[in-house]
Amino acid sequence: MSMSDPIADMLTRIRNALAARKRTVSMPSSRMKQAIAKVLKDEGYIEEFAVDGDGAIQSMTITLRYAAGEGAIEEIQRVSRPGRRVYCSASDMPQVNGGLGVVMVSTSKGLMTDRQARSAGVGGEVVCRVF
Repeated sequence: MSMSDPIADMLTRIRNALAARKRTVSMPSSRMKQAIAKVLKDEGYIEEFAVDGDGAIQSMTITLRYAAGEGAIEEIQRVSRPGRRVYCSASDMPQVNGGLGVVMVSTSKGLMTDRQARSAGVGGEVVCRVF
């Protein structure tokens, strides 16, 4: 059976691993998932991610970050989904908790945070929000 929303599956796996206090979480890999993991790493929400395997079948392992026993990710939520796509322009870019969180936006220049998209002056599809 094919999966209708692999990005939501990735975010759910991360949420479940944080709830179970797991150190790492594994999942099938794709370019979009790798881009999301790179943004999470750059923003300090995860420690590291690694892609294993070669060819068409690859898996990705994410090492989660904890501080004082609590996960660095308080909430991670999918915004745009296959049944309801959400787009925004650079001037209408949403913020999470007054700028404390991160909104990931898929633009023509690649996946970037809301701050990067605002400064580049590009809009796109709102993928998820993290804080």
